[in-house]
Amino acid sequence: MRATARSVLSMAVAVAAVSAVGITAASAATAAPGQDKPGHYHFAVIGDVPYGAAQLALFPQWVDQINGADPAMTFHVGDIKNGSTRCDDQLYRTIKSDFDAFVNPLVYVPGDNEWTDCHRANNGGYNPLERLAFDRSVFFSTPGWSLGQNPVRLDSQSDAGFPENVELRRDGVDFAVYDVVGSNDGRQAWDGIGNTQPTSEQLAAEDARMANAIAVVHDAFAQARQRHDRAVVLMQQADMFDPTYTPVFAKDISAFQPLVQAIVDESSTFDGEAYLINGDSHIYNSDHPLAAGSPWLTTYGVTGSAENLQRITVDGSDNNKDWLSVTINRPGAEHVLSWERVPYAVQP
Repeated sequence: MRATARSVLSMAVAVAAVSAVGITAASAATAAPGQDKPGHYHFAVIGDVPYGAAQLALFPQWVDQINGADPAMTFHVGDIKNGSTRCDDQLYRTIKSDFDAFVNPLVYVPGDNEWTDCHRANNGGYNPLERLAFDRSVFFSTPGWSLGQNPVRLDSQSDAGFPENVELRRDGVDFAVYDVVGSNDGRQAWDGIGNTQPTSEQLAAEDARMANAIAVVHDAFAQARQRHDRAVVLMQQADMFDPTYTPVFAKDISAFQPLVQAIVDESSTFDGEAYLINGDSHIYNSDHPLAAGSPWLTTYGVTGSAENLQRITVDGSDNNKDWLSVTINRPGAEHVLSWERVPYAVQP
């Protein structure tokens, strides 16, 4: 039976009432695969995959290829389907089964296509808040743990109602993975189910989700400072700095403003390196969107700049012909992270 929008809203409002809470699950003390190689931790990142029937059919082979490369962990930064196919229950279960084939841990965060955009008629006309609740029931049924055949403990916001928001630390690098999505973080009107304006339930849910995402960002940097770590890596679905289009601020990206300010504040006062890895826009890109002189600083109206923040967008959708192989380099290297795009052996 589907959860009602009202029941999901109640959870979101309750979270908002207690404000942005910190990570509450047990500390990720269990060493992940690869931790026996200090200074050489290797992980994979994918996103916006599988899109459509052809990619869905090939996805198990792509998982096998990543397994063959033996990354210590894989991150999926959201969108397990495209934006024009149905959001029916079985699809989520199919993808969960595919995720279960990852030998090493998998960390997944939802994208807009699997919940926010499900109001569209060609997606089935679902209430997006109900789809997010269903996504959580499928992929986060064991809060505080990764997916994959050899799961590891994660610091999780599950007690606050956001099990997808997690932190972990590997090889002197702090990771924060949190639920911030395209479609203006879920604030665009759900016209597929008859709404010409965002509903109060929708806005309250987004307010709570964004507050808790920002709390994860703050906590990751606080932990990194306390431990004198080398870098912080932020991961989310939304591309807040898509270079391929000119967004309408109020309609498309206004919800991201407080997060962008938080990232500027934290990165600019952190002695190490900061990275933001996202999907959403489907075209590989690497840039410094918050460096001094960037037009994005004016677009978002933020104070300050962050020279040390490097952003990476992973390939997706029709460009999903590769996965991103990332290495945490040994201390003394020019940069903490290095990466390469690895083509899939089998192409659609």
